[in-house]
Amino acid sequence: MRHNRRLRWAAIPIAATLSLVLAGCTQAQLHGFLPGFQEGEPPVTNHTERVAGLWVTSWIVLLVVGIITWGLTIWAVIAYRRRRGQTGLPVQLRYNMPIEVFYTIVPLILVLGFFAFTARDQQAIEERFAADDIDVKVEVIAKQWAWDFNYVNEDVYSPGIQGQLDEEGPAGSVVQSELPTLVLPVNANVEFELESRDVIHSFWVVDFLYKKDMYPGKTNYMSLTTEREGTYAGKCAELCGEYHSLMLFNVKVVSQAEYDAYIESLRDKGQVGQLSNEYDRNQNLPGTGAPELKEEHEAE
Repeated sequence: MRHNRRLRWAAIPIAATLSLVLAGCTQAQLHGFLPGFQEGEPPVTNHTERVAGLWVTSWIVLLVVGIITWGLTIWAVIAYRRRRGQTGLPVQLRYNMPIEVFYTIVPLILVLGFFAFTARDQQAIEERFAADDIDVKVEVIAKQWAWDFNYVNEDVYSPGIQGQLDEEGPAGSVVQSELPTLVLPVNANVEFELESRDVIHSFWVVDFLYKKDMYPGKTNYMSLTTEREGTYAGKCAELCGEYHSLMLFNVKVVSQAEYDAYIESLRDKGQVGQLSNEYDRNQNLPGTGAPELKEEHEAE
C-alpha cells in the first residue's frame, strides 16, 4: 500500500513532463519566445539560431534538473513524514557516500557541459570574416547619446541625434523617423567596427540576440550575415548617462538595390567621407596632454 502511494506521487511530475514534451510547440516556443524569429521566415542573422539553441537547450537541462530535484524533495517530505503514533527522532545518518558522490559529480558535469557548449558557440559567433569575404564594413561610433555610422567601403556616413520624445504619442515614446538608421543589404557578410567617443556604451540590436560593449580608445568587432529583410530596434545596453534611455537606433535590412539607392542618397546629401573621433571630448580631460591644458600650465 505504501509503495503504491509513493508511485502515485512520483507519477505526477512524470506525467506533467510528458504532457509538455508531447504538446505541439510553435516556432516562438521552440526558440524560447526569443525575438528574431517569424513563422515560415529565416532567422534575422546567421547567429540567431545558434544563440537561441544555446538558450533553449540550457533551460531544458535546467528544467529537467529542477523537476528531478523538486520531485525528490517532495517525495522525501511525503514518504518520510511522521506518521500518527510515531514518537522520537528517525534514524540519524552521518553521511551517505554514494549520494554525496552523486551530488558532487552531477553538478560538475553540468558546469563543464555549459562551459563547453558556451565556449563552442562563442568562438563561432566571435569569428571574424576574412577580408575578402566582407561585403559591407560599417564603423559604428557611439556618443552620448546617439550613433554615427560610417559605411567604410562606400566612403559615406550617416550622423545621428538622440531619440526625440514624441509629444503627441504615448508617454516616453520617441519619433521613429528621427532615430539614427543603419541600412544593410540582405544576404551580406557584414563586419561592424565598434568605437566609443566618450564613455562605455554597448551596441545591441535586439533581434540579433547579441550585443557587444564599446570602449573609448579600443575597437571591438562583430561579424554576421543578414538573412531576413525588416526593420529591427537597436539601443545602448550600457548605462551611459542622463539620456541613456534615448540612445536608440534602427537597423533596416533591405534588398541590394535599395541599399545601393540609400548609399547614393547619402552622396547626394554631401555626406561623403568618414566621421572620426575628432570630437571626442575625452581629449580635453586632465592628463590627456590637450594643448589648452599645456598652455595654462606653462602660463602658471
